[in-house]
Amino acid sequence: MFHLFDFLIYCFITAYTPGANNLLSMSNAARLGFRRSMRFNMGILAGFIIVMSICAIFSATLYAALPKVKIIMHSLGAVYMLYLAWKVWKSSVHINADSGKEASFLSGLLLQFVNPKIYIYAITAMTLYILPVFHSTVAIVGFTLLLAVIGASGSFIWALFGSFFCKYFSKHTKAVNLAMALLLVYCAVALFL
Repeated sequence: MFHLFDFLIYCFITAYTPGANNLLSMSNAARLGFRRSMRFNMGILAGFIIVMSICAIFSATLYAALPKVKIIMHSLGAVYMLYLAWKVWKSSVHINADSGKEASFLSGLLLQFVNPKIYIYAITAMTLYILPVFHSTVAIVGFTLLLAVIGASGSFIWALFGSFFCKYFSKHTKAVNLAMALLLVYCAVALFL
């Protein structure tokens, strides 16, 4: 049975919590304006699609080839979610307005290949939510694109609101982090229910 609610909670929290993409997008938008930061964000989206595709192929191959690895992947995924919940709870948002020298498409694209957060995001979503239920190529491709769009949407939203998020998070960091951390704990526990 596909747990759509849990899947979406995991995807959106992972996409919208602070990370390299989101912080650089916000910084670029604050420095250059939203329109001029779009090249960088389009690079993030393109890189997301490529990395999500690689991770989907890897996850589907591993999941099909090694049926006994499923429980290990579930357990590792749950541990990662609990770790992410801990990191979210303990994190703070500090923006350096000078970070990121250029808001280019290529820099946004290349960032995805060295961003471990999106690899873990993709493999966790694929192995815990998608592959246990969906097996067709069309479904896997569809979910790969959905994961890329949701994942990259965080950087677009952080860029759109630029300094607003910075001010909001600095005023309400603990409350926002607590809510996101508790939702991640829920997702980790729900994997075994």
